[in-house]
Amino acid sequence: AGMNGTAIENFACVIFNVSFMNCTWHVGQTASEDTQYFLYWKTSKKEDFTGCRNYIKDNYGRHTGCRFQNVTIENKKAYFLVNGSRSGQSIQSYKKMIVLISDYIIVEKLTPPLNVTVNCTEASHGCEIRWQPPHTSHVKIQACFKYEVVIENT
Repeated sequence: AGMNGTAIENFACVIFNVSFMNCTWHVGQTASEDTQYFLYWKTSKKEDFTGCRNYIKDNYGRHTGCRFQNVTIENKKAYFLVNGSRSGQSIQSYKKMIVLISDYIIVEKLTPPLNVTVNCTEASHGCEIRWQPPHTSHVKIQACFKYEVVIENT
């Protein structure tokens, strides 16, 4: 249902600081200035959809994203629904089920590595640098991380 070109486009989500998530989208190509979108999501088929409480808006006041806090995605799946309305007319819905491990629609921006220590000694003419993996929302295997060390002002 709804006029062609009114559904959102380029839906993407980013998880950051372990439990925060921003989802954004572009308004449909034929969406008018009075079009309004509403995002709902859930992490299992059995539960009810939860609506966004903190929308990101464009210059016309249209919802173009949502900020979530305290996000936990235990089962690696998330279900999203974006619908909308304009002057009483229906807008095409957008539905997406995302498998977090294989889909790239959700990206996690990691925090820096933790407890970084540097120990330099004259005797060895070198330095030892140690750290712990960053906190993450779903990566449990430390071997998944690759690090790059950049040394400046030697």
